[in-house]
Amino acid sequence: MSNGERQSIQPAAFEPLNPQAAPAKTRIPLSRWLLFVLVAVFLVALWFLLTARSLEVTAVAEEEASITLSGFVLPFGDRFLLRSGTYPLRVTAPGYHPYEGDIEVTGDATQRQEVILQPLPGRLAVATTPEAATLSVDGEVLGVTPLSDLPVEAGSRVLRLELPRYLPREQTIEVTGRDIQQRLDLSLDPAWAEVTVSSAPAGAAILVDGVPVGASPAIVEILQGEHELTLELPGFASELRTLSIEPGIAVDLGSVVLTPATGVLSLSSTPSGANVSVDGEFAGQTPLELELAPNKDHRISLSRAGYRRASETLRMEAGASLERTLTLKPLLGDVLVKVSPADAELLVNGKPVGRGSQTLALPAVLQRLEARLEGYESAKRSVTPRPGLEQLVEIQLLTPQAARKARLTPTITTALGQTLTLMNPLDSPRNEFSMGASRRDPGRRANEVLHPVRLERPFYFQNQEVTNAQFRQFQASHNSGQIEGNSLNREHQPVAQISWQQAASFCNWLSRREGLTPFYQEQQGIIIGFDPSALGYRLPTEAEWAWVARIQGETLQRFTWGDDFPPKDVAENIADNSSAYVTGRVLNGYNDGYVVSAPVGSFKANERGIFDLGGNVSEWIHDVYIIPASSGVVTTDPLGAQRGDNYVIRGASWALGRLPELRLSYRDYGQAGRDDVGFRIARYAE
Repeated sequence: MSNGERQSIQPAAFEPLNPQAAPAKTRIPLSRWLLFVLVAVFLVALWFLLTARSLEVTAVAEEEASITLSGFVLPFGDRFLLRSGTYPLRVTAPGYHPYEGDIEVTGDATQRQEVILQPLPGRLAVATTPEAATLSVDGEVLGVTPLSDLPVEAGSRVLRLELPRYLPREQTIEVTGRDIQQRLDLSLDPAWAEVTVSSAPAGAAILVDGVPVGASPAIVEILQGEHELTLELPGFASELRTLSIEPGIAVDLGSVVLTPATGVLSLSSTPSGANVSVDGEFAGQTPLELELAPNKDHRISLSRAGYRRASETLRMEAGASLERTLTLKPLLGDVLVKVSPADAELLVNGKPVGRGSQTLALPAVLQRLEARLEGYESAKRSVTPRPGLEQLVEIQLLTPQAARKARLTPTITTALGQTLTLMNPLDSPRNEFSMGASRRDPGRRANEVLHPVRLERPFYFQNQEVTNAQFRQFQASHNSGQIEGNSLNREHQPVAQISWQQAASFCNWLSRREGLTPFYQEQQGIIIGFDPSALGYRLPTEAEWAWVARIQGETLQRFTWGDDFPPKDVAENIADNSSAYVTGRVLNGYNDGYVVSAPVGSFKANERGIFDLGGNVSEWIHDVYIIPASSGVVTTDPLGAQRGDNYVIRGASWALGRLPELRLSYRDYGQAGRDDVGFRIARYAE
């Protein structure tokens, strides 16, 4: 074919080898697929690495911790790689509570999370010597020793052990926790001391605060504090020792020589109330018991105004008891009684003797006359007949209306709102009595000499002690102070920290305010004496205070609550358990609810309606302080000397709690103010 010729190419007919066969597909090799996957994983990993955040989680614990994060997290050494979001976190370590919570991963490139694991409680084992002590940890009682496997939270804990008759023990311990067991072996110190007691002769019963504890000779254990130890043996007088026990410090009382018992004479008289002297020394008034030295003659003499003296000589065996009743013969005096109206009935000491005026022969002692008639008020008079001298008594009966005007009011109220109650000793079954205390009275002081007194003049006596609020109307700047953070200065507490002079000046100030003649005489603001005829306010006399506090019917009370000691119920505000850190000396087992003075009138009044005679604050008395003479001479309405250096103080207070001080015959004295001394006021009714 020449180059110039163009030759066309024609397709040839195609015939498949197998007309029925389909066209073949192209296959991708497996290696290529693996390559694709690896590339994808690489890209995802690269994307994760480029977008992930670094998180470090640390656990604060003594043991190695296990840290688990749930979710798409890549551990990387001490860190985790993860994307932003919230992930559950769990941290555990031996001896700790597991921690579980969510952790929030922010967009910061590097982050750190600290987890403080809380330790499990420790296991505490405590043994004590002796056993059976009550264990408390941080104030919570956990049981009685010995104790083991006690779960106690880790940390600093206050442990306290208490056991009767032992001193409490308190200490701070460090509890390791983490389920680790710790053991403590502790010993308690005894709260007692050993007291060696012997007597001559031996075999005496030993009593501590009235409770038998053995027989002499003996070594007895006595708890810390103040106690009374008594030795008792038949045929011998009891011996009393007051002990102040300090824990662990032994006390040896030596050999106590017992004194043979005195004979006991129970002496009474007809009539009663006769003055008794033994061998010339005044001993009290009948009825009474006398202790007489054995195997010795004693001259017993009885005297009573209006009666002839009676005497008898007695000899007593050791430890013997004897009863005697002596009858006194009266001395008679004539009394002419004129009554009006003439038909009025006349009574003597409550017994009818006829109607109208008449002359009566009566014993020369105080006689109570009464005239009565229907439609009239009864009238009473008192007279002491005198042998050989006729006396005249006139009784004019009044209609009820006239009598009401003449009658004294049962109570009066001062300008300050104080209430005073009328006291009329002549209307009492007993207006003559012995002040002081018998030598046989436990706790009796040397200044409590027995001496007879008689009250005839009616008087008003304040129901409650003078308060801070009332005294500050007289002296606005007065401050009664405080004790160890306990206030004595509240409005309704009794005033304290005042001298006798201030108390007497208050009485004169109140008298002038009400237009009454002042009782006390003053010179340049100083009390220098008194006017017995004045009806102004004053301090109670010692005889008045004793009569109001002690006379109950025919008897003399020993304490405001009766004759038993200690009191069975709360009766007065005295030094109790709550006052121990203030006063130091308390009546053990007694709690009146007040550390220092209470609001006046907080406790039960006596039968005359008078409050706080045996507690709250002791009280200034009108009388100059003296130790009275031991004689049978009766003094009537005694007022004491016009002036002196010291004045009488009567009654217990919130700061006093011992037996001698709580007795109603207890006497104290002074002139300056004290934190437990106040006062109440009185005045004559006529």
